[in-house]
Order: sequence, then C-alpha cells, then structure tokens
Amino acid sequence: MRCAYFDAELCRSCAWMGRPYGDQLAAKQAHAESLIEGGPQWLAPHASAESGYRNKAKMVVTGTAAEPTLGILDAAGHGVDLLECGLYDDSLQAAFPVLAAFVAHANLTPYDLATRTGELKNLLVTQSPDGELMVRFVLRSQEPVTRIRKHLPALLDALPVLRVASVNLLPDHRAVLEGDREIPLTEQETLLMRVNGIDLHLRPQSFFQTNTEVAAALYRQATAWIDDLSPASVWDLYCGVGGFALHVAAPGRDVVGIETSVEAVASARLSSDGLAGIRFEAADATAFAQAHQAPELVIVNPPRRGIGAQLAGYLEASSTTHVVYSSCNAESLARDLAAMPSLRPVRAQLLDMFPQTTHYEVLTLLARVQ
Repeated sequence: MRCAYFDAELCRSCAWMGRPYGDQLAAKQAHAESLIEGGPQWLAPHASAESGYRNKAKMVVTGTAAEPTLGILDAAGHGVDLLECGLYDDSLQAAFPVLAAFVAHANLTPYDLATRTGELKNLLVTQSPDGELMVRFVLRSQEPVTRIRKHLPALLDALPVLRVASVNLLPDHRAVLEGDREIPLTEQETLLMRVNGIDLHLRPQSFFQTNTEVAAALYRQATAWIDDLSPASVWDLYCGVGGFALHVAAPGRDVVGIETSVEAVASARLSSDGLAGIRFEAADATAFAQAHQAPELVIVNPPRRGIGAQLAGYLEASSTTHVVYSSCNAESLARDLAAMPSLRPVRAQLLDMFPQTTHYEVLTLLARVQ
C-alpha cells in the first residue's frame, strides 16, 4: 500500500507504510514467537486487508467553522487534512466531506490548542458492517448543542446511513479523545454491529475492535478452542460489549462478562437479551475475580498494559484449567505469562488487526500443567 500523506511526510502514523505486506506479517510473527515461550502450536497468521480496514475514524477538527480541517495535528499543532486516508473504505471516506460541510453549516468553531478557544475538538465516526454510522461530536461545552440539534435533520438527509449521533463533552485541555459525559442526539442510541451472525449493540462510549473482519476471525478462533474444551463455566474479563462472551454462550454453559465501562455493559446486556446462561456486570476484573471461585475457563482481553500481577497471581493459584488470552501487546502478555507458570501456552495465533503499523493482536490458549 502507498499513501500520499505518508510520502509527503504529512502523516507518519503508519510506521510501516510502503513495506511489503508479507514482510510486515512475517516480522510480526517473529516478534510474537520471540516473546511467547513454551512452544505453543502456532496457527497460520490471519492476514488483513492492507487498506480500508478501519471501522472507526478519530478526526481532530481544526481550521475555522467556515473551512474546517478533519484529520490529525502535526508536530507544531497544525491541522492536517486526512479526508482521503486509505485506511478507511470508500463509503466511510464519503462521509467525511458531508460532516465537514455540517460543521460549517452549524457554525461549529474548531477548538484551537494555542489559544484554548473554540468548541469542536474531535469527530469520532464508527461504521458498522452494514455500512451504518455513529457520529460523535466532541465539544468543550454544551453551548453548540442547540445549534447541532437544529441542523441535525439536514445532516440526516445528507448522510442517510447515519443512525446514531451524540455529543461528548470534554471541557478539559487534555490530550485525550473524549470526556465522560455523553448527550444523545438521535432516538437510536446503539449502532448494530453484526459479527459472525451475532448482533452486538455498540453504544457511544463502548469499545469495539478497530478491524471488524479480523475481530470476527478472533472471535471464531477463540470460540472453536473453547467449544473443543466444552467448559461448563466461563468468565469473559475485560469483556467490552460482550463479543467473546456472546460468541461462546451455549446451552448448559454459565457465562459471565465483566467490564468496568457501564456503557459497554449496557451494550452487552442489550445484545444478550433473551439468552439464557449469560450475564454481564460492571466491575473491575481483578476485584471480581478475587471475590469469586474461578470457573473452568477464563477469557481475558485486557488493554495494552495486560492483566497485571494481581490477576495473574489469582489465575495461577486458582482452579481454572484453561485461559484464553487475547492481547494487543505481546510484551505485556509475555510478562503476564511469566507470572502464571502453571498455565502453559499450548496454542497461539497472530491476527493482524493493524496493517501498516507495528501493532497486532495475538490469541493464546493456556492449559494448566498437571
């Protein structure tokens, strides 16, 4: 894949842009194998489309209300327009100029880092597998909300695939994408993500994997391993919107999903409505585990920092016989595995969630050494 933004040194977010994709995949596989000791059986890596794979755009808004720029900030804090970024497919790219025109139409002044003035900080756009959109306006205050509501019908007409719209409030001057408070703008508040025939409901502040096709493969592989083991009880820790839990739910199997995000748990509960034997709770994964008897199998899908010493120590000392560990950081995974020597990695697969970058997902099945 070639990128005009990268070649012109306007955006260097994709550090491996221009590197042959086969070389990227081989380098990632070698890196993962060098970190995960114990000689697991490695499945062939799951490749991704090289371009058009991202389902979420995180656009910093700069410029003026009349001529907004959607993209990123350069090293000097100036806006770089990324409307034609090749990481997004054509249908998602087509939404960007419509949203830029709406910013001008609703007179939403972009936030200026230097002067700390203006209102609109970011636009967060998520696309479902069906091509429907969720759009979130990240604002410094509620002042523009009335204008957004007034002009929203025009945006819905111009962008008929838009299903969910909201305002996120980020009053602080911080290098983060969003704040804690969400104001819904549309009657529909969840975006339907159909993955492997399972309907996942995504609320505005819920996490979902960036690459839908590779996420689907991740869930399929984990489900295959778990169904082979046929555990009667499963925990899905750091469950997000319940992707793993909903995939492994089965008659006679007790599945519990744990996630700190209240919004994600609300999404998971909506997706699981009517299903027996599965429930979701908003709680800290480590605190929940330490307060309960371990199930037969535990799924963990932590953030980049990993599960940490406390949860690893709990799993090491527990009676659970298998752990399925999905990691976006093989280095923290390796640290966690070292703290669980009784749980040996027996199978593993690299899934390339982030082509053109050094990042990837690795799925590992751990079995307790007898």
